Amino acid sequence: MSRSPRVSRRTAAGLIFGAAFGAALPVWGQSGVGVATVDQDRLFSQSKLGQALLGEIDQRGDALVAENVEIEAELTAEERALTEARAEMDGAEFRERARAFDEKVRRLRAEQDAKARALSRLQEEARATFVRRVSPILSSLLSEIGADVLLDRRSVLAAAAGVDITDRAIARIDAEAIEEAPPEGETPAATPD
Repeated sequence: MSRSPRVSRRTAAGLIFGAAFGAALPVWGQSGVGVATVDQDRLFSQSKLGQALLGEIDQRGDALVAENVEIEAELTAEERALTEARAEMDGAEFRERARAFDEKVRRLRAEQDAKARALSRLQEEARATFVRRVSPILSSLLSEIGADVLLDRRSVLAAAAGVDITDRAIARIDAEAIEEAPPEGETPAATPD
């Protein structure tokens, strides 16, 4: 009989601890942070706003590629002509023309690299403009779904299927952001030359 009261106390202590811990779980779960994910690249490339911001940049990029191809063809022809004319020139004249050709190549390469860097800056500015414009839309969407945190899908190792809201976000951005004219000075307009 002496054993029975000890078991009862242990059992009672276990039940009390279990009840207290069990009661705390729902409270902890309810105060958890809701998390959603989006694919930032898809938001930018598939939303109408992102496509509008990238449209001009893509055209300039295509023009730069075409210009580079044209310059390469001209330089190849010039180099071939210089090589063919070498037999008819004395050494000093050839060296001078070869030096001038090399300088021209370096100058053109530097100019084209500067244009590519300017185009890259325009793309970064377009992405920053996009983020500024869609942040309020994404915040509103987070509030509606009860989430407190929005993460880029690339930084998440695993998530439940319903956590990714990229499609909903694109639909919302298309519905709200494209209706507004972009604020002055927010669309990339600088020429990359």
